[in-house]
Amino acid sequence: MISIIDYGMGNLHSVRKGFERVGADVRIVTEAAEIDAAEKIVLPGVGAFRDAISTLREKGLDGAIVRAAEQGKWFLGICLGLQLLFDVSYEDGEYEGLGIIPGKVVRFDFAGRDDEQSLRIPHMGWNELHWQRDVPLFRGVPQGTHVYFVHSYHVVPSDAQVVASRTEHGGDFVSSVWRDNVMATQFHPEKSQKWGLAMLKNFAEL
Repeated sequence: MISIIDYGMGNLHSVRKGFERVGADVRIVTEAAEIDAAEKIVLPGVGAFRDAISTLREKGLDGAIVRAAEQGKWFLGICLGLQLLFDVSYEDGEYEGLGIIPGKVVRFDFAGRDDEQSLRIPHMGWNELHWQRDVPLFRGVPQGTHVYFVHSYHVVPSDAQVVASRTEHGGDFVSSVWRDNVMATQFHPEKSQKWGLAMLKNFAEL
């Protein structure tokens, strides 16, 4: 059973439907006790880091998420759900994250470049995924597969060994991470058609 955390800022319908399409058993959870009892966990997210981390703390979900990661439960963060795992975000200020993966969240910055006008922020649409190592989430997915992004900020891990994949948008940025039981993507596998669904299936079968 896969538990998808509902804290009011996730694209729950698309994520749930994606898992259901690959035959996974899923449920929506809203309480810390449900996270503590979960087998596998998905943390989705759309919107501002500040609002998301504040809501997780107000609902008492932050501690349960950290416990789940530390206990070795399979964990998948998606989009904002990736960024929340990091120490700090500089989105419209400075906000402390969950601290599960050391590093920071920063905005794309193309100011002063000759190609500035052609580099859109937010980075939106389809782009190539290039993984750095044999990641369980990407099993059977071709190198260079196009996946769907919508984001203005990206993560900068302190430890390069957690980098699972990189993508090009005005330079190289980290598009997914993997450490032990914790995996997270900046892109949306639930919106990435055939190969995105293959990733969700891989997670369900771990």
